[in-house]
Amino acid sequence: MRKKETLCQIRLSDSQRKKLGDEIKAFYLDERGEEIGMIEQMQILELFEQRLAPVIYNKALDDAKSWYVQMMDNLDSDYYALYRDEAEL
Repeated sequence: MRKKETLCQIRLSDSQRKKLGDEIKAFYLDERGEEIGMIEQMQILELFEQRLAPVIYNKALDDAKSWYVQMMDNLDSDYYALYRDEAEL
């Protein structure tokens, strides 16, 4: 079995960072009536990357595993549905 590899921090492209920064700025202006600068935008974005991203990532893994288990259960029942009653042969 392979040794568990550590995951790298999420890396956003420059355009993704800009878009998310703009959305954070708009949120603060619309919801709180506050103007925030670029430094504050990036600090909030970095906080989300460090704290929220791993939680969302783990939840996505859990959801994928649940889906996979359900599909494997379906495969198992489909497999046995193909069996023929040997008494009928």
